[in-house]
Amino acid sequence: MKQKKSPKSQPPEIIYTPESQLRHPLELFKQMWRDLLASRELARRLMVRDISAQYRQSFLGIIWAFIPPIVLATGFTLASNANVINVGKTDLPYPAYVMFSTALWQTFVEALNGPVQAVAVAKPMLARVNFPREALILAKIGEVFFNFAIKLILIIALFIWFQVSVTWTVILAPVALIHLVLLGTFIGIFLAPLGVLYQDISKGLTLFTGFWLFLTPVVYPIPNEGAFGFLVKLNPVTPLLVTARELATTGVVSDPWRFWIVSVITLLGLLLTWIGFRLAMPFVVERVSS
Repeated sequence: MKQKKSPKSQPPEIIYTPESQLRHPLELFKQMWRDLLASRELARRLMVRDISAQYRQSFLGIIWAFIPPIVLATGFTLASNANVINVGKTDLPYPAYVMFSTALWQTFVEALNGPVQAVAVAKPMLARVNFPREALILAKIGEVFFNFAIKLILIIALFIWFQVSVTWTVILAPVALIHLVLLGTFIGIFLAPLGVLYQDISKGLTLFTGFWLFLTPVVYPIPNEGAFGFLVKLNPVTPLLVTARELATTGVVSDPWRFWIVSVITLLGLLLTWIGFRLAMPFVVERVSS
């Protein structure tokens, strides 16, 4: 694809050629950056539309943002108090621990599902309208942070109720949260083109994330021994979620090296999947529209 300059009164003329864009990486990155900037306004409009539809068509509205962590925390707290399960010692009062961790986990899952859902829903528009595909992804990322802002009300109320003390490192917690969202987005962008072609991806994600939850220290602290403890530590979500929780509460990061390793892999993976997404979508759109 090449961009040809047109008179100032007209938008740039785009000429599609069979030559791979990877042969001109500098031009590819410039075009990616231009499309990212050009998609901001459309992304904002899509985000507002989706958020409005999400809460307008629901009787309970934004209360649904609070229900899952409350239900999960109540169930596991009752099970723990009845000695049905033994989760071990946590840094926070257990109900606050589960609710806070669940809010972080939900944010990751929303970031993961967002690109897949956005591209699948926009399938008819993709086949008829030429627009920066990045707008779909940016809109979902904005929606994820909006939903977390609502959950933050519950988190603050929990901290006050259980008298959870915070340190100055709480101002660094958004960094870990952003990395957590980017990890989910990275995986979601990778799966998005496949999600357009095969509905199995969306259905499989529901089952997979349900299993993934039990390998993430959401309702229990990180095990130190055994094969299960090894799998939990190998889980890429673990260092990001735990670091966000620790920065917001204790101020002591237990595994900074693993956090930064996963963060660097996430950023590199996000760039590579963005390139793959741009290269794959024209073929995907052609297939679904034929």
